[in-house]
Amino acid sequence: MKIVMAGQGAFGQRHLEGIQNIPGIEVVSLAGGRPESTEAVAKKFNIPHWTGDLGESLRIPGVEAVILATPTQMHADQAVQCMEAGKHVQIEIPMADSLEDAERIVDTQRRTGLIAMAGHTRRFNPSHQWIHNRIKAGELKIQQMDVQTYFFRRTNMNLQGQPRSWTDHLLWHHACHTVDLFQYQTGEIAEVARGVEGPHHPELKIAMDMSIQMKAPGGAVCTLSLSFNNDGPQGTFFRYICDNGTYIARYDDLFDGKDNKIDVSQVAVSMNGIELQDREFFAAIQEGREPNSSVGQALNAMRTLDRIEKSFGS
Repeated sequence: MKIVMAGQGAFGQRHLEGIQNIPGIEVVSLAGGRPESTEAVAKKFNIPHWTGDLGESLRIPGVEAVILATPTQMHADQAVQCMEAGKHVQIEIPMADSLEDAERIVDTQRRTGLIAMAGHTRRFNPSHQWIHNRIKAGELKIQQMDVQTYFFRRTNMNLQGQPRSWTDHLLWHHACHTVDLFQYQTGEIAEVARGVEGPHHPELKIAMDMSIQMKAPGGAVCTLSLSFNNDGPQGTFFRYICDNGTYIARYDDLFDGKDNKIDVSQVAVSMNGIELQDREFFAAIQEGREPNSSVGQALNAMRTLDRIEKSFGS
């Protein structure tokens, strides 16, 4: 399968690393931003063609699919562009930074019938898959999810310490992970979804701290704390308080409530959540089916984020 990678930054490279472990996938073009770094990444991963024009990549004969790891503000227009060109598309989280744009993506997918998937990696991390499998088996029921998403980003830098050409967002990007995961794990759309935000950064013009509450119709609650002001351990940490045990997920590692590590190495064919979501994308194309985390499924998270945003200041 010939594919295009759009985005040469940190997450584009994480996808390229994962794809190296997936047989039968050929990245034939890299559509990037800055010319120098795009060329450097293309050479690093032996990609034969690189460009700053996504349209040029889409015109390469035989291309079937595109992975978008570009700035969030570009996702909706590029996703529609890919589908209008007849290409399947995976859009890194979030698929858009507004409900209106997310609905536009879903409408285009339904009209074209192509595979379109949102990159909700938490659905694929083995730690969260282990929880999900036990919920589906009737062995666990979530009472509460307590989640902390903490970074130190008082300047506009990416994961590699390079200046960003766009501004990250606590709600539409980082909260999106947990909002989708809570609704995915409970199998319900939150009936209560509200939040408060702290002061906005004078230059970045975004809230640097945020607190979100959700409640599912079945009674499960979620408390999510987010910060770009945290000068300490970085990342997202999930505590599942269940009717039959407490579990703590730290990326791909899982522990019980007494900090005993749980072996999740046999949950899937890889411990790399991004590789696993890419495998799902390619498999859905090959099998002609809806993928887990399709844009249609992910729209529920976008609707809940929109409700949370509208609750700020109320």
